[in-house]
Amino acid sequence: MTGELFNMMAGLKMQHVPYRGEALALTDLIGGQLQVVFGSVPASIQYVRGGKLRALAVTTVTRSEVLPDLPTVADFVPGYESSTWYGIGAPRSTPAEIIERLNVEINAALADPKLKARLADLGGTAIGGSPADFGKLIATDTEKWGKVVKFAGIKPE
Repeated sequence: MTGELFNMMAGLKMQHVPYRGEALALTDLIGGQLQVVFGSVPASIQYVRGGKLRALAVTTVTRSEVLPDLPTVADFVPGYESSTWYGIGAPRSTPAEIIERLNVEINAALADPKLKARLADLGGTAIGGSPADFGKLIATDTEKWGKVVKFAGIKPE
């Protein structure tokens, strides 16, 4: 999807090669069977640090804390952004006071310097927020990726 977004915004048509996992794609990239992979920082950073891969750019809005010398794709393709995020959800019927308590505790955990340092070491960034913020992120990303799916002609199998 990240590559298809790049195709859409840069006016390119790179060939998508499906893999059953990122590790297999990175292995073929290192072995010279692929020319480019839109890989995640956590999965590829060990190869970048070890000199087996040359990172070209990050797909996030801002530069990576663990690879600060890398430009962002948006430096070359204005408006480009592709990030992987993880969140915590609860059933719609969960009482508001429980949601609020979970949100407070989760944000406190994400602010912990040890957790932040560990995530940074893996190439990630802890970002807290409110349930409303998370809902907006989900809605915005759903709309964005829906456009990419239509552009690329992706159909369920």
